[in-house]
Amino acid sequence: MLGKDEIRFLGTAGARFVMITQFRSSAGAVLSLKGTNILIDPGPGTLVRFASCKPKLNAAKLNAIILTHKHLDHSNDVNVMIEAMTEGGFKPRGVLLCPNDALSDEGNAVVLNYYKGLLDKVEGLKEGGTYSVGEIEISTPKRHVHSVETYGLNIKVRGENKTKVSFLVDTLYFDGLEDYYDGEVFVMNVAMYKSREGVDHLCVEDAKRIIEAKRPKFAILTHFGMTMLRNKPWVIAKQLSEETGVEVIAARDGMRFDLSAFI
Repeated sequence: MLGKDEIRFLGTAGARFVMITQFRSSAGAVLSLKGTNILIDPGPGTLVRFASCKPKLNAAKLNAIILTHKHLDHSNDVNVMIEAMTEGGFKPRGVLLCPNDALSDEGNAVVLNYYKGLLDKVEGLKEGGTYSVGEIEISTPKRHVHSVETYGLNIKVRGENKTKVSFLVDTLYFDGLEDYYDGEVFVMNVAMYKSREGVDHLCVEDAKRIIEAKRPKFAILTHFGMTMLRNKPWVIAKQLSEETGVEVIAARDGMRFDLSAFI
């Protein structure tokens, strides 16, 4: 069932070892807002999660799929989810938004040409871009510091000024990162407990800095690597809540976060 104003976290795995062990699911997340349903970052297992949810999720109710970047844990199921969204290709429809390097024909594309042809529209994300899907407006304010082309998301209802949800996806922290996001709800990919040289992901200290600077109404941690899981994300979230005064929770596989209070 899709349609309620919510974020449904089908999976909360981050980084390769959690993905390949499926210690946490690496399926994507579904954002539903004002009757528009968008699948974000369909990693391995997304189709299985759609089929195994109770009640089952109907991919034919999706309006769009977004890849924030083409790494496997964010894009593996994109082609099969396009097939599911278009009911086996018999009902071409829907939108795909993704970085241009995920569409490249130079041997590294993750979206196959056949599946591009099943969609109403395919748009390449870019820094400063704005895109509309149904009742939702999506902006990609800044290219992130990551090993492939990567963009976070600001989500708002069309015609409104206030950003409802910001997705701060994979990136190395850089000065001013938080200034590009202004959602009432922050969804933050926090893969590492502590920063590590050469790893372009946020850590707990980065998350704290961002939350303290922006003070969203709610912050949700997700996309956990092994060091985060060893240190218990729910404990980390509680500590961040106490230290920042902002309500912070750790996402769980299958968790549904109600957005109706922010509409």
